[in-house]
Formats: sequence, C-alpha cells, structure tokens
Amino acid sequence: MDAKDLAYKISEHIFAKKGSDLKLLDLRNLTSITDFFLVCSADSDTQVKAIADGIEDGLNMEGIKCWHKEGFTALNWVLMDYLDVVVHIFKTETRYYYNLEKLWGDAPSETIEDPQKPKQ
Repeated sequence: MDAKDLAYKISEHIFAKKGSDLKLLDLRNLTSITDFFLVCSADSDTQVKAIADGIEDGLNMEGIKCWHKEGFTALNWVLMDYLDVVVHIFKTETRYYYNLEKLWGDAPSETIEDPQKPKQ
C-alpha cells in the first residue's frame, strides 16, 4: 500500500469515530521526515482517544503497525507515526492554537470529505 492509500485508509477509521475537518498535507517535496501529514479534529479528549484507538486497532488488524505514538497522557494532540504518514489528532481548540496547516503552508493540501456524510 502506498503512502497516499494508507492516508485514505486511516481517514476511514477517523470518520468511523466521527473525526472532522480532515486535511492531507503532501510533504514529499518539502521534507524527508514523512510523505504526508493527516490532520483531524475531535471535540473532546475522549474522542481524541477513540479516534487514535480506532486507527491503531483497525490498522493492526491489517498487519500495519504504528511505529511511534505520543500524546496519550493529555489527549489534546495525539501523534501517530506510520513512517510515510504521520497522523495528528487534535482537540479543536488545540489544533487552531498550533495551526500546523499554516506552519506547513508550502505543502499542497487536500480536504478529505466523509463519504458517509450527506452533501449540503
């Protein structure tokens, strides 16, 4: 599975736990640390944990292991490193404070929509 396919697979697990405002940042031409950042928001620390657990459990069932994770103590910002894709799960107010999308503003970005959510 290539990195972009992995990011889309992760987004399915995020949407399953009602994560919102998904952005995929393409860092391939900007840094060697990873290919993509996948950034999402959650309304509470409980939801941050549920999203992170859902990603990890879902990918583990497919034999895809998380290389590194952090942020499970405070649950304001959980980072999950799948090497080619780094997932950032933020409580909404924390996301706006750190504003990764602006920090990595040179990166092409894509909004990922929940395919199950009705169009308005």
